[in-house]
Amino acid sequence: MEHLIFQDFLSKQGLKLTKERMAVLREIFSIHGHFEPEQLYIRIKAEGIKASRASVYRTLNLLVECGLVERISRSEKGNVYEHTFGHRHHDHMICTDCGTVIEFYSEDLEKIQKKVCSSHSFEGRNHTLEIRGSCRKCRKK
Repeated sequence: MEHLIFQDFLSKQGLKLTKERMAVLREIFSIHGHFEPEQLYIRIKAEGIKASRASVYRTLNLLVECGLVERISRSEKGNVYEHTFGHRHHDHMICTDCGTVIEFYSEDLEKIQKKVCSSHSFEGRNHTLEIRGSCRKCRKK
């Protein structure tokens, strides 16, 4: 299903779903959890797929733009990504010391978001919440 969504997105951009882009898509959806772009590139090369580093990064950006993948900013630690299609919405806490990313879901926050949108006559489609701070491990150091 995700490849059809991506193919439709690319078509609207005047782009094609090449075998390199399809390989990147397939590899991303085989990863369960957060990943770094360089890890993705290494996995693709290990599979014997001929895709340049630049091609992998460009495809990753297209998948973010398409909405199938989410970019999570860890500031100086670099970005991590995760595929979102077929997954329940969640938010992130990011340790600014070690870069650990903790996923969480809060029904209360979701209700507040809907209430705020409603009070401004705004129709929210999605959101990203990143809370930055220090994880337990780093605070104990």
